[in-house]
Amino acid sequence: MKVITGTGGKSTAMPGVRRGDRKEIQEAERKRREQDWAAWGTLKLRSVTPQQCVEWAAKLRRAYAGGTTFNKSLSCLQAILDIGIERGARFDNPAKSKIKELKIARVKEAPTELHLPEPDEFREFLDAISNSGSGWSKPCADLVRFLSFTGLRIGEARFVTWADCDFKRGQITVRGNPKTGLKRRKPGEFRTVPMIPDARNLLRKLRTERAEEPETESVMQVAECQRAMDRAAKLVGMARITHHDLRHLFATRCIESGVDIPTVSRWLGHQDGGALAMKVYGHLRNQHSQAMAGKVKF
Repeated sequence: MKVITGTGGKSTAMPGVRRGDRKEIQEAERKRREQDWAAWGTLKLRSVTPQQCVEWAAKLRRAYAGGTTFNKSLSCLQAILDIGIERGARFDNPAKSKIKELKIARVKEAPTELHLPEPDEFREFLDAISNSGSGWSKPCADLVRFLSFTGLRIGEARFVTWADCDFKRGQITVRGNPKTGLKRRKPGEFRTVPMIPDARNLLRKLRTERAEEPETESVMQVAECQRAMDRAAKLVGMARITHHDLRHLFATRCIESGVDIPTVSRWLGHQDGGALAMKVYGHLRNQHSQAMAGKVKF
């Protein structure tokens, strides 16, 4: 059974780690994961037993204190074995045994702890990016605004064109990478995201500045802006944030403004009815509810 491992080598989300050290850390992590999966490379798919899966899971659980890596690794193994069933290599999935002694339980994951800027701090952050003096400072600031005002993933935002921006209906059509499509969806599928006022104002301003561009042109002029964000965060004295944190910022501001979690979940492109959003942002709903309750008087 051949297994290819990766560490998300393009990721820069390593708070507190110098950029020069990240490659070394990622390489060490890649080797560690290769060791975790090494035993599977010597086995034939049809010969894998439930006991081997249990032993591997126990070893992996000891290696990773957090539940996320373990759960994703387990899902990966189960998916590989499911493919084996589809291809006729075996008739059952030993990593999904229903026998109590051989059943592999998922680990409870710790809730995501978000460290997001307050509105005033965020404005200072944007100013620091815009006024950095770089030739790409304005496009970088525009990308930060676009991600924050739409909740799009960075891999979705870079493929939005002017044709996808419907000012009349007040919505953006999100298609993702033309070759791979949206996350967990088939190529060709899409979703729409409403333009909140800030998003509409940003897009109208950019369209006015670049009126000569064809409809097929990408709205964003840079594909990423992590270095600019790192520099600005350090300059204004706030916690480092990533492109994905801007997605969290969008969801947080929506919920704090009274938008219900299932609606925010749809805007983010989740297909679980709001379960993940409830897990990540549920505490915000409770805080908002308590704040609103404090305003009720008889």
